[in-house]
Amino acid sequence: MSRKKPRPQPQDLVLPPGGADSHAHLTMGDLAKEIDEVIIRARECGVTTIGNVVLGSEAYEKQHMLFDNLDQVFLIHGVHPHEARHYSDDEHERIWNAVKHNPRVKAVGETGLDYFYKHSPVEEQQKAFKMQLEMASSLDLPVVVHSRDAYEDTIKILMDMGFRDRPLLWHCFGQGPDEAKKIMAMGWHISIPGSVTFKKNDALRRAAAIIELDRMLMETDCPFLAPEPYRGKQNEPALMVFTAQKIAEIKDMDLEKVWIQAGDNCRNFFQA
Repeated sequence: MSRKKPRPQPQDLVLPPGGADSHAHLTMGDLAKEIDEVIIRARECGVTTIGNVVLGSEAYEKQHMLFDNLDQVFLIHGVHPHEARHYSDDEHERIWNAVKHNPRVKAVGETGLDYFYKHSPVEEQQKAFKMQLEMASSLDLPVVVHSRDAYEDTIKILMDMGFRDRPLLWHCFGQGPDEAKKIMAMGWHISIPGSVTFKKNDALRRAAAIIELDRMLMETDCPFLAPEPYRGKQNEPALMVFTAQKIAEIKDMDLEKVWIQAGDNCRNFFQA
């Protein structure tokens, strides 16, 4: 009788403190029930900085204080393109005030375009995206961009809004080397998720091979996109070690160097 080989544990990689998960949703799914334990597991695996995304003013009012005593967590606040149809002037003002007055909010986002699901009409997505870009520009903050099946329109709006060479992170990058080169040419940063470990994701691996290390961040996008060998399970920051392991393999670099450099890139980008 054959037995499945047990999954490796993330702490088995024994990575040093200094890793950073640039994009997490710690209040989604079952993670919300155990935030303190999630942070402890992350720390045990070397993840010492986490960017938690808070989407919408209602969620912000309920959630932002959950992280008041967690110095390793900073906040990213905005409205996802899925919810763009609800992005009223009043919502814009509430988010603006939260971003402006809470020093723990380090960036506007995630905002952008999602033509894969189109939970909100394209016109509403573009309007909300432009309003949040204007907010980030006016408050002199980085912006975290979500773009799915909308690469060309995303680039066009960013260029029209004057975002070339402004602090911008292309979150959960999932395309190939040509798109990565163009994003880097604009002066922007790229965040690599756990899907780089997926067997059929050759385009993303080719992109990771050519993305300059000083432009690269890593993320979980938890509770989504758990990397192999935990694909299909709930993701969390501790599992990001497997993403780092794959990137180091792709780039033929020392794992600890990739881990610390990507972590430093995150802290420098967000000033966190």
